[in-house]
Amino acid sequence: MIYIVKNSVKLSRNEKQLTQEELAEKVGVTRQTIGLIEKEKYNPTIALGLKLCKVLNKSLDQLFWLEEDENEK
Repeated sequence: MIYIVKNSVKLSRNEKQLTQEELAEKVGVTRQTIGLIEKEKYNPTIALGLKLCKVLNKSLDQLFWLEEDENEK
């Protein structure tokens, strides 16, 4: 069984009315990194995930979760 990491970073960022660039500055990464996380093409480190949680005022399980990869069934 293979799992993929899903996230609600974009939704949470929009709720806080932050641009990708503003969020990136607050957590110390590039805008491109935030874009890749939002597109689920990059999984952040635990440290970065926790920084995102703090800035977006979300718990880790609200921001990130695992789903079974439908292509592997």
